Amino acid sequence: MADLLTARETCALLGISQATLYAYVSRGLIESRPGPDHRTRLYARLDVERLAQRKQVGRSAAAAAAHSLDRGLPVLETRISLIRPDGPYYRGRSAIAAVRVGATLEDAARLLWDCGKHDPFAALLGGAWPAHVAGLAADATLPPLERAMAAIPLLALGARGALNSTTRARHEIAAALLRQTAALLVGRAPPDGPVHALLADVWKPDDDDFADLVRAALVLCADHELNVSAFAARVVASTGAHLHATVCAGLAALSGPRHGGATARAYALIADAGASASPREFIEERLQRGDDLPGFGHALYPHGDPRAAELLARLRMRHAGEPALRELDALITATEDVSGQHPNIDFMLAAICHANALPATPALVMFAAGRLAGWLAHALEQQAEGKLIRPRARYTGVEPGADT
Repeated sequence: MADLLTARETCALLGISQATLYAYVSRGLIESRPGPDHRTRLYARLDVERLAQRKQVGRSAAAAAAHSLDRGLPVLETRISLIRPDGPYYRGRSAIAAVRVGATLEDAARLLWDCGKHDPFAALLGGAWPAHVAGLAADATLPPLERAMAAIPLLALGARGALNSTTRARHEIAAALLRQTAALLVGRAPPDGPVHALLADVWKPDDDDFADLVRAALVLCADHELNVSAFAARVVASTGAHLHATVCAGLAALSGPRHGGATARAYALIADAGASASPREFIEERLQRGDDLPGFGHALYPHGDPRAAELLARLRMRHAGEPALRELDALITATEDVSGQHPNIDFMLAAICHANALPATPALVMFAAGRLAGWLAHALEQQAEGKLIRPRARYTGVEPGADT
């Protein structure tokens, strides 16, 4: 096994801790394989040596800038959210603590938007769509993200004061837009009540425990600093575009398989593991083939995603003793034993669907509906700053005159 290294050898060569090593593995920088006794892991020497060379080269300004776009150096200042080992904080307040005291997505939005005593959700929406939106909103043949992205620009046409510069007006537009978009995601009329109640009523009506689980998921998904979709929304907001355009940007970014598509891949992993004879052997075979483990590991939480841990605890309370929960626990245990990786928020959204006999789509809808609050928070903050986000590129193509 000359092409493989132990964890101790890898950490010594790179001068890192085991926690950092796990983070490198979860980010795909180092390939990890099962050891001979299936309790240890071995690491690809070629990947380790490549990383060691990069560390020796040093970090020029250009290299630092390039790395900053891949969970590296901070690129923007924000007062919205902070990521710590114990989970995200919304304007200095723990998102997990907020879930435990019963906060709703609307409560999280008011905090993220810095509304103070003003409640932008107090205005009633009227419970009906404009005529030019109603057909799209009710079209059940359209996938959720596509239905929302098609209808939101039409809603913008009738949004009075969409470019109003007053903070109060922007908060009220954001509140209406959050609830309208959530309704579009499930093909319902815009609600006047909480978003979690709307979603739960669509998927499992008259089930208060399930509705509370959805509430918790939405709050924990509300924001996660400069994730891809939030950054996309923020870039669009920096141009002065109205909030409807920023939400469309967030939805478009979320539609990619490497972002919002992670919930569907996690759902498929759960289904495949449940159909296998042994979850442990299933995970080992995936790793031996070089397949990833969607829904496990997180670059920013090498010791486990606290948001997922909170949802898992709630899921275990609600579904204690049920076969679906036993399947989930068997998969989680096998994956943690074999790979050292823990469930992340994508896995738990898929797990909620699996445990409640729902398809994969609600997992994506919960992610999108929750993250709406964060997209709008970043858009509002960026518009208040009044600055255009315009990074520079480092050209690596053919030099002028090189072909002459």
